[in-house]
Amino acid sequence: MNNENNKLGRGLASLLSSRKDVEKTDSSNINIVPITSIRSNKNQPRKNFKEQELEELAKSIKSKGILQPIIVRKTNQDSYEIVAGERRWRAAQIAGVHDLPVVIKNISDLEVMQIALIENIQRENLNPVEEAKAYKVLLKQSNSNYNDLISLVSKSRSHISNMIRLLDLDEEILKLIEQEKISMGHARALIGVPNALELANEIIDKKLSVREVEKTSAQHKKRNNKKPKLTKDANIVDLEKELSEKIGLKTSIHFNQEGSSGSITLYYSDLDQLDDIMKRLKKV
Repeated sequence: MNNENNKLGRGLASLLSSRKDVEKTDSSNINIVPITSIRSNKNQPRKNFKEQELEELAKSIKSKGILQPIIVRKTNQDSYEIVAGERRWRAAQIAGVHDLPVVIKNISDLEVMQIALIENIQRENLNPVEEAKAYKVLLKQSNSNYNDLISLVSKSRSHISNMIRLLDLDEEILKLIEQEKISMGHARALIGVPNALELANEIIDKKLSVREVEKTSAQHKKRNNKKPKLTKDANIVDLEKELSEKIGLKTSIHFNQEGSSGSITLYYSDLDQLDDIMKRLKKV
């Protein structure tokens, strides 16, 4: 894959506007192909299509036809893969349409993923889990960073980070989000909670508000983060005191559980002390 495709910083208009990538079969660039020759995009981030919405769109198609061509790419001589417009393709099947207007593009796998993601985000078609998974896949497969993704989807770094963090939750909780049984706000409050799945079910059973879940989650996290205070061996304390007096800095000595190895920490209060430490260590 070339360098151009390794970065995400191209908008939807840019990805779809290059006329040299269109296979022209007539003056309008619109082709009519059998619906049976078109297949869905295997990398389509949207996995859930609501039946009621498809039925409503199918009625519109029966009445007015397909008003906007579907964007596809050719996979072989008589087969095409959807780049943008899978919802229209699904509704057209329900409507019993045999042929569809399409615009054929010659684009890479990465560009297909980008276009599908942007189209769905712009139309707010994705549920939070689908959006999070799409971000993660693009970051991984395109070898790109957050700045590239921010440029592509016009979302903030914090939004993208918060979405991806959802994937740390249990798979059962992710299913509850997809089924709209718990909200994005509920889900964010569950991240990092030891008994998150139990609390998720409690949200549904008791119809808890996001604020109530945030309060409960904070209590769980606080208890979980409390570590038992260990009493340091008197001999270690004496060694720390002796070392501190010797070098003029506060020190801390830690042994592992076996006592065979450990670490020494030196504390400095300003940059001058740090500079002094570095000079003394370089002389050793």
